[in-house]
Amino acid sequence: MRKISMALLAGVALVGCGGPEAAEQQQIPTFEEFQAQAIKDEGDVYVVNGDEAIEGIEGLKAYYDNYVANGDVGTTEGGLAVYYVSGRDIKWSATAARNITYCVSKTSFGTRYNTVVTAMANAAAAWEATANVNFVHSSSYDSSCTASQSAVVFDVRMVSGAGYTARAFFPNSSRSARNVLIDSSAFSSTGAWTLTGVLRHELGHTLGFRHEHTRSTSSGCYEDANWRALTTTYDRASVMHYPQCNGTQTGDLVLTSLDKSGARALYP
Repeated sequence: MRKISMALLAGVALVGCGGPEAAEQQQIPTFEEFQAQAIKDEGDVYVVNGDEAIEGIEGLKAYYDNYVANGDVGTTEGGLAVYYVSGRDIKWSATAARNITYCVSKTSFGTRYNTVVTAMANAAAAWEATANVNFVHSSSYDSSCTASQSAVVFDVRMVSGAGYTARAFFPNSSRSARNVLIDSSAFSSTGAWTLTGVLRHELGHTLGFRHEHTRSTSSGCYEDANWRALTTTYDRASVMHYPQCNGTQTGDLVLTSLDKSGARALYP
């Protein structure tokens, strides 16, 4: 998730106003421009669309070729959208969804460790209360919580000066890229957003949910057409919608009734 004070995804996401009828007016960047505007993160990961991890330069090139260069725009609107690639949803299996383990780095968070543990638990509880998913804090690995900790599904660590407030991953990421990274700025400069709210959004990505605004014909924050609608109504207040992309949720990032319907549809 980008910091509120930063430009609206400009450069990192493919920005275009209007719907499919305006596709010809969209300015498609070259791959070199797209690469230069992505955030180069740790572990050979590029962050696009504000907070989504793409692995390696080849992965970034494939993402560009498949979802950016052709300028396709999704046209079916509906609340909450799942990442959809090659005719299938990018989601956890029913078994895996019930045991999404994670660790929280004591080393990187230091005195902020307990704050993050609580925020993660509260953010996870919001999704667990509506969908058939279960996040499990494996605290025994918190002292050795790194990107190479194979005993958990993902790690939660702090970074500084990353260019985002926090970033996450999708279920098809390899273990080295399955991280929820929280920038140190998240503890002081997120405006109306609480840390729990930011993490509710990021955990949505870990379940496979795309940014809601990528499907809006008027959000100004088009990313790509790689999504499938889960409900029939577009939701500008969604926890997965950036408020700065013509969203209506001006307070903390919370799950709406449409978010909950979509989550139950994907994980019944």
